[in-house]
Amino acid sequence: MSNTVEKFAFEAAQLARIGWFSGQKLLASRFAKPAPAPPELRGRPMPDRKRLAADLWRLVEQDWRNIASGIYAAPDLFGDGDWRDGPLAGLRRAVDFFADLGAVEARRHGEAAAALLRDPAAERYPRYYRRKFHFQSDGYLSEASAERYDYQVEVLFGGGAAPMRRQALAPLRDALRSHQGGAGTARLLDIGCGTGAFLREVKRNHPRLSVTGLDLSAPYLAVARRRLADWSRVELIEAAAENLPFPAAEFDVVSVIYLFHELPPRIRRAVVAEIRRVLRPGGTLIFVDSLQTGDETDYDALLDYFPIAFHEPYYASYIAEDLDRLFSPGFTPERRSLAYFSKVVTYRCGGSPRSATTCR
Repeated sequence: MSNTVEKFAFEAAQLARIGWFSGQKLLASRFAKPAPAPPELRGRPMPDRKRLAADLWRLVEQDWRNIASGIYAAPDLFGDGDWRDGPLAGLRRAVDFFADLGAVEARRHGEAAAALLRDPAAERYPRYYRRKFHFQSDGYLSEASAERYDYQVEVLFGGGAAPMRRQALAPLRDALRSHQGGAGTARLLDIGCGTGAFLREVKRNHPRLSVTGLDLSAPYLAVARRRLADWSRVELIEAAAENLPFPAAEFDVVSVIYLFHELPPRIRRAVVAEIRRVLRPGGTLIFVDSLQTGDETDYDALLDYFPIAFHEPYYASYIAEDLDRLFSPGFTPERRSLAYFSKVVTYRCGGSPRSATTCR
């Protein structure tokens, strides 16, 4: 009986959350003019709202099954990125989201150069990073962008971003269970940690786990520090994923959450080489990112349209990438699952923990 009540409460909370973000997505679409689809996409079928709503609810049901099975704790509705300071904060973020919408629309339909960062301060960052990803103001390089980002993404996915991200907690639990000494002796590196949304859920579920978050954006790391302030054994570092400032075999688990679709192919390969170097032999790589072509064929046309509508300059190369080939040699795929617009893949680092110093 208790489990039934808890499930009802969870589903009611998720329905309210989805309604909140989906309603804003629908309202935003009334003010927005869709980016024109290229001729090769016209006429190709895309999932309608009914299909998307059904698939999103399947994600919610999977989320509940994981919670009911004890894989991870139920989310704190008033503690995640969009409601950090209670319902009034959610309202303020909604107002901010719509206030910025006009600027986003102007970039979506303006010159291509409008989506590039021209601030001289941005020159110290790699060229591929100097983009206003998603047409958002200031790209990833301002405090306003860092405060707005999580809310924008939740609106984009109708409240599905947080439950998609939580699916990485299932392979993380498996990895920690197989680690000698458990979470208390393991070390996790989250590459491209952004505002710390994933690491917050990691620490809620594994408070004794030593975690390191790495990101190129100082403003986003500032939000992450605030979000993770309640926990110890947390280190946040400003650095590039393709040049990790760590010694070999430093980590037992590496996670990359929605990073690879924002990297050009050459940088992707450099990041894989760095992961291969810093992950200990026998360690676990947890990969979460967008669906790719062929994962869910009814979504293929929508995936092809996505980089046009939301300024993702490296996305088309990502959805065509063969991940198993990208991570070879050195990594063996162990577990795969789909989660709405996302895929979750777990890889095992090859080599003997005693005799090797890198994945091979």
